[in-house]
Amino acid sequence: MEELVVDTGFWKGRRVFLTGHTGFKGGWLALWLTHLGATVRGYSLDPATQLNFFETAQVASAVEDIRGDIRDASALESTLREFAPEVIFHLAAQALVRTSYDSPIETYATNVMGTAHLLDAVRRTPSVRAVVCITTDKCYENKEWIWPYRETDPLGGYDPYSSSKACAEIAAASFRQSYFHPAKLAEHGVAIATARAGNVIGGGDWSTDRLIPDIVRGFLSGTPVHIRNPHSIRPWQHVLEPLHGYIRLAEKLLMGSPKSRSEFATAYNFGPMQHDAQTVAWIADHMATLWGNGSSWVVDEHTGPHEAHYLKLDISRAIHHLGWTPQLGLDAALSWLVDWYQTWQASSEPGLAMRDFTLQQISAYEELLRRPRP
Repeated sequence: MEELVVDTGFWKGRRVFLTGHTGFKGGWLALWLTHLGATVRGYSLDPATQLNFFETAQVASAVEDIRGDIRDASALESTLREFAPEVIFHLAAQALVRTSYDSPIETYATNVMGTAHLLDAVRRTPSVRAVVCITTDKCYENKEWIWPYRETDPLGGYDPYSSSKACAEIAAASFRQSYFHPAKLAEHGVAIATARAGNVIGGGDWSTDRLIPDIVRGFLSGTPVHIRNPHSIRPWQHVLEPLHGYIRLAEKLLMGSPKSRSEFATAYNFGPMQHDAQTVAWIADHMATLWGNGSSWVVDEHTGPHEAHYLKLDISRAIHHLGWTPQLGLDAALSWLVDWYQTWQASSEPGLAMRDFTLQQISAYEELLRRPRP
């Protein structure tokens, strides 16, 4: 019987460079990696919102907190080379579709050139052995069809955010082929992979213009939440699901012979099982039930910028190559995030309480990974 548990001994003392650690996913990943014993240097801009996971969960107390812009190639390379990490998780990005319509140049500069700056700096940082670049499920050319997208499907993007992430995938693939070819890994030593995750949910996301934070803000205020695109389908998953995928992918990129490591230097989808790809309305209904207190929502009739209506991911490659599988069904994921926000709401000292509560949820997820499976 195989276990999926993350190997604490593997990460103890390992030097990890994490871009985007002040963001929602980056903050959760930073806490998990330090919980595993890694030495983490974060490199990121200030948190994007006044209320944010990074400060609420006291992430800075667990990592070396460096503020910097990945668009500044010189500062990024200097910080990277001085730290001399073995592995890099690249999460820094302009991550909002609607923001990308307002700021397309900033979006491309951050998501495309920022990725290129990082990978170019890796060429001159001999300590690095593995890089996991995080993009998005929206990097695919969306045909609004019912079939889930596979890693071999064409990349594209209607809006600036989606297309910038497709460009980041292409840039990463180009650097891998040009400078870090998997067939020559024994010579250069660096394995590069990309990770495409679906719509991530969990406690502490206070981003603007995202479904779960919008719902939580509405429920906290006691007013009906205005929901747009209620029939849109997304591959919803708790934040710990793709983060486990990123960590497991990094382990595969680091372990074993150059030949075995090179087999994982490619792109991977991380998403839920197909039955957990649900509509926005389904999410809002279940959130209202779990939250209680008469919480409700209404349809926002205002037409916004174009967004994809139907999107699913095929996660077969991650299951068969990495041995990764989702552990939390969508019902459980929603319950965990409601518990997080309501614990925060009730806490008199939210900083200390929410760091501890976040680590409790990480430990609970690790217990799920320890369950034997066929």
